[in-house]
Amino acid sequence: MLFKGALVFQDAKLYKKDVLISDGLVKSIATSLECPEAEIIDATDCVLTPGFVDVHVHFREPGFEYKETIETGSKAAARGGYTTVCTMPNLNPVPDSPEHIAQQLAAIKDSAVIEVLPYAAITVGRAGKQLCDFAALKGSCFALTDDGSGVQSDEMMLEAMKLAVEQDMMIAAHCEDNSLLRGGYIHDGNYCREHGHKGICSESEWGQIARDLKLAEQTGCRYHVCHISTKESVAIIREAKKRGVKVTCETGPHYLTLCDADLQEDGRFKMNPPLRAAEDMQALIEGIKDGTIDVIATDHAPHSAEEKSKGLAGSAMGVVGIETAFPVLYTKLVRPGIISLELLLSLMSESPRKTFGLAGGMVEGAAADLCLIDLNKKYTINPDQFISKGHSTPFEGWEVWGDVLMTLKDGQIVWKQK
Repeated sequence: MLFKGALVFQDAKLYKKDVLISDGLVKSIATSLECPEAEIIDATDCVLTPGFVDVHVHFREPGFEYKETIETGSKAAARGGYTTVCTMPNLNPVPDSPEHIAQQLAAIKDSAVIEVLPYAAITVGRAGKQLCDFAALKGSCFALTDDGSGVQSDEMMLEAMKLAVEQDMMIAAHCEDNSLLRGGYIHDGNYCREHGHKGICSESEWGQIARDLKLAEQTGCRYHVCHISTKESVAIIREAKKRGVKVTCETGPHYLTLCDADLQEDGRFKMNPPLRAAEDMQALIEGIKDGTIDVIATDHAPHSAEEKSKGLAGSAMGVVGIETAFPVLYTKLVRPGIISLELLLSLMSESPRKTFGLAGGMVEGAAADLCLIDLNKKYTINPDQFISKGHSTPFEGWEVWGDVLMTLKDGQIVWKQK
């Protein structure tokens, strides 16, 4: 397969080049290539990038297949240009032992169309009471997290970090102080007060981040903060990085493009952490511009239509986003000139690989995990057309630019626009 005339994303820059794929690998990248036996793909005016990496998805299998399966989730990811995703552990059984995680690995082997790397839990059952056997889990998991809930005990997190250092494993933390939640379910801001809802304060997130960063500094643990949403979180992480703490972090497309002023009385606007204030959104944008935020991850979290039909108060937490992440961010951040296309592509492909030590990229000899994007294609986001079982998205009805035409995993087409 020979891609001709593409804007190729390589080493954080875009170059007009040809790319030859052979035997599942990137064979050659050059200004002009010929290969008589290759299938020629005219990629003029399109971007050819390393496949996107999403380090935070919920594919729900095993245990909650009615929400999503490895098959539907991985196919949806391919539709969005992703070739590697990392799945969170709020499953049944929780991947807290080699026996439990083996069930998930079997489903991945059987039905995933892209690379799916599972996280293992930090604590048994994600209950925060007893640490898992990290050494036993090391060979079969991507990293460690209790995502969906924060580790409430300071002592438990300290011991987890010490063990993670011993095993050279990364802790990825969902930071949420349960004592500060008080029944809240949207941001404790203007919309919350004006409409009589119960609010989640920002400190429930940034307070636990501050605690964990002290512990990470003390232990030398590699520490990644999931889905940050507040301006204080950005500032605290920025200062920790300056001190040399081994910290990285992510935020999601919805936190970069929406705030609580955009809320509607609809479950498709309910996620955890919640949409924050406009100044939080702006701080997150500044955080990706200055390098404080390392990765954009979708936190793709599908639920059934019934679970998302009960308004802001009663609906389940979580929205889908893996099929729409690039066009939403390209339309809202790149086209208006807020960030460069190169930065967006880096945050979605190169930076996640670097942050988590994953192989791949636009280099000769690497696996041909690529996606081809038509930046000039405009369409309207329609959840009825999603591959994911989850259809609840705050981006429904948005007119966006930039569509994934093709996704390749190991040189094989796993998504192609009809």
